[in-house]
Formats: sequence, structure tokens, C-alpha cells
Amino acid sequence: MAAAAEQHMKPHAIMVPVPLQGHLIPSVELALKLASNGFTITFINTQITHSKITLARSLTGESPDDEDIFSDQRNLHGFDIRYVTLSDGFPLSFDRSRNHNEFMEGLLLAFPVIVDEFIGNLLSSDVNPPVSYLIADSFFVWPSAVAKKHCLVHISFWTEPALAFTMYYHIHLLRRHGHFDSQDNRRDAINYIPGVEAIECRDLPSYLQDSEPWSVMHRYIFKSLEDAREADFVICNTVFELESSTITALQETKPFYAIGPIFRRGSAVAADFWPETPGCGPWLDARPENSVLYISFGSLVNVGKEVIQEIAHGLLQNSKLSFLWAIRRDITGCEETKVLPVGFEDEVRGRGLVVAWCSQIEVLSHSATGGFLTHCGWNSVLESVWCEVPMLCFPLLTDQFTNRKLVVDDWKVGMNMCGGKEVGREEVAENMKRLMNDAEGLRENMKERKKTLQNALSPDGSSEKNFEQFMHDIKLKIQPKSSIST
Repeated sequence: MAAAAEQHMKPHAIMVPVPLQGHLIPSVELALKLASNGFTITFINTQITHSKITLARSLTGESPDDEDIFSDQRNLHGFDIRYVTLSDGFPLSFDRSRNHNEFMEGLLLAFPVIVDEFIGNLLSSDVNPPVSYLIADSFFVWPSAVAKKHCLVHISFWTEPALAFTMYYHIHLLRRHGHFDSQDNRRDAINYIPGVEAIECRDLPSYLQDSEPWSVMHRYIFKSLEDAREADFVICNTVFELESSTITALQETKPFYAIGPIFRRGSAVAADFWPETPGCGPWLDARPENSVLYISFGSLVNVGKEVIQEIAHGLLQNSKLSFLWAIRRDITGCEETKVLPVGFEDEVRGRGLVVAWCSQIEVLSHSATGGFLTHCGWNSVLESVWCEVPMLCFPLLTDQFTNRKLVVDDWKVGMNMCGGKEVGREEVAENMKRLMNDAEGLRENMKERKKTLQNALSPDGSSEKNFEQFMHDIKLKIQPKSSIST
């Protein structure tokens, strides 16, 4: 009886990550952290996401558990994580990348109904322990309505920096001042966002820079951020000391907790959509310390063939530079597979390694890796700082422009790959050389930023204290079901 009563009192949260690689990984890590602190987690993955993970594992020779990506963690640590897969509204055979607008319409209209039905059925089944919380990625359009309908506490998980969140959060100010959604957007510095020093328009998330923000993607992004405004709590994958003024201002309007960095640091949970190309570790082992430039543009963003070729020619001009380049097979967004210059791999043989996919944290943490040419995805930024690898920044989409500002202008742990929108091989070659040969100042700054991350995760650090406060506050939010009016 006592054991049953104790189980009944455990906090139980439903977690729903956005079905994208860069959002799934921190959500998996957050689920593990909550489970290690006594939470029961019902973790919802889409069927297509689960299918990609399972296929990637099978292609590397593993024998994956076809039912549960958390099975090893449950067996090792006894975590109560209940894994569920749901349809996103499309058959598995549907090509989501090539039919992007249709896919986004599905996330707007079909997926919310599917999740709502699942939650309703789960709650009506007298699940034990009872579900009290809905933790959903901030880039969903439905959580606040679903949480309200089912009397759940809505926790929005923001997987990007607080600076990007606050720019979306104050979109009404950008509109009022004419920096967004006007026929002729102002281009001067923005100096009226609470907690943010003057910020240039080029440093806004890309969807706030567009002069015609009316696509389905724009509608989806802006609707999701309107929904996040309605959340009871927001947890953010950042560190207070890195964005203190922005976070302090946000906390005046919203319960906002900086609990990062949340990223893979040895987790055994399978969450990669692509199989890792073998041989990266031994290849790096044979290279001197800080001699290799790692190049990757992440798991989602497409890069034009012309840009890839200019970067390749920049590498050819640096004839003594070693590099490891991860180029996804779908990186250009089309079927074309031969994106590198003719004869490139033969010409760089012995000093360069081109792979389809690799374990980024393992590459960045290797002593041979001395620089990172990156799209500035937030996961990549945090991992790079953690591993003390200076960045050569080439933002392409969404928060990456804002992240670049933090990396280059604020923290001074990276430099720009090119000065403008045009990518030229000479400028690329020169900046690669500078990053690898003249980056002592960046490396010193990196050490300080790494200490900031480490300190935040220490028992008395800001992120750990914020996480404890968050758990305390959300438990206070719970009321007996009978006391909530319907």
C-alpha cells in the first residue's frame, strides 16, 4: 500500500519534442534529467522519427530495440520513461523534406488532433501516477490549448538561446516600431527590447528579417510563439551568466528558467537520424593537436552546391590544412549527390576526410580538432563551447543569425566565415587560415566560457539551482482536479 501511494505521488509529465534532430536530442536529455529526479515521463515521438532512428542504428550494425529508444537507460538506471510513437498525420512513405509546406500544414492541423486524442485517452485510462504536466517544444502551435483542455500545467521547452526567444516574444514591439511586417522595414539598430542592448536587424532570427513573412512556415513559427506566450512556465537551454540581462527581463513577465546546457555528454540513447560513418576516430587519432578543421552544417539546413564548392576551393587553397567534413547526402535539398568539385577528394587525400555523418560531440572533444566551421545551430554552439573549439560562423536560417551574434560579437569565441552574404573562396580560405593559426585570443575566451558552463552545472551552479526552483514551482502549481473549474 505504501509503495502504491508513493507511486501515485510521483510527478508525471508528457513530453513532446518537435520531430527534428536538433530538437529531439535536448528533449531526450531533458527527459533523462527529469527521470533521474523522480519524474515519470511519457515521451512521445513521431513514427517517422522513430523509424529514422531505428534505420540509422541498423545500418551501423546495431541490433536496436524496435520499440523503445530509452530501454537501455531504463534497464541501467530504473528510470520510469514510457515511450510512445504517434503518427504525424502522414504515411511513413511521405517525403517530408520535398513536400515541406504540406508537412508544415500537417503539423498545424493534423498532429494537434492526434496528440490531443492520445492525451485524452491516456488520462481517461486512470494512468498511474496521474499526469499533471505537459512539456512541449516551444515550436508547436497546440500545447496551451491542449493543456488547458485537459487541466495540465503547460511547460514550454525553448531549445534556442534566450535572446532569440525574447525577439519573438516582443514581435509586437518590432511591428509597432516598423522593424518587422511593414512594407518597408526599418534597417537601423533595434534598441527597445527589454534586456537587450541595441541589436542589428541582421542578427534577428531569419523569420523576423523577411520582408514578406506570409508563407506557411512563417504562419507556423509565429503561431507557435504566440502559444508559448501562454505557457505556465518556460524552460530554456541556456545559461543565466551567458544571457543575464535578457533572462532577467524575461523573468519579469514570465516564469523563465535557464537550465542549460542540455546536450549529449555520454548518453546512450539513440537519437540520430543518420548512421555514423565509421573511421572518424582513428583518422583523428593520427592528427596532431588542434590541427583539424571540422566542418558541418547540422542535421536540417540545406546548403547550395555553389556555396559548398566555394568552401571546397577554400580548402584547396589551404593545402596544408587537415579537415573533417560531414556532408549529409540531402544537404542541397535535391537528389544531386556529387556536390564537391571534380577530383576534390583525390586532391585532398591524406589530409582531408569527407563523411556523410559523424558523432559531433566525439569529433569536437577530440584533441586533434582545432576549429569548427558551423552553421551556428544552438546545439553546435553549446557543444563547441563545452569542447573549447573556436568557431568559424556561417549562419543560414532561423536562430543561427542570433547565435552568430552571441558567438562572435558578445562572447568573442568565434569569427565570421565571410563578411557579407556572398561566399567567395579567397575570403573563405583566408578566414580558415586565421581561425586555425591565429586563434589564441578566441581559445582564451573559450576557456572562460567553458568555465561558465561547468560552473552552471555544478551543485551550487545557476542552472542546477534554476532546475531545482523549477521543479519546486511546478509542483506548487498542481491543484486537485476537483478544484479546477471546467
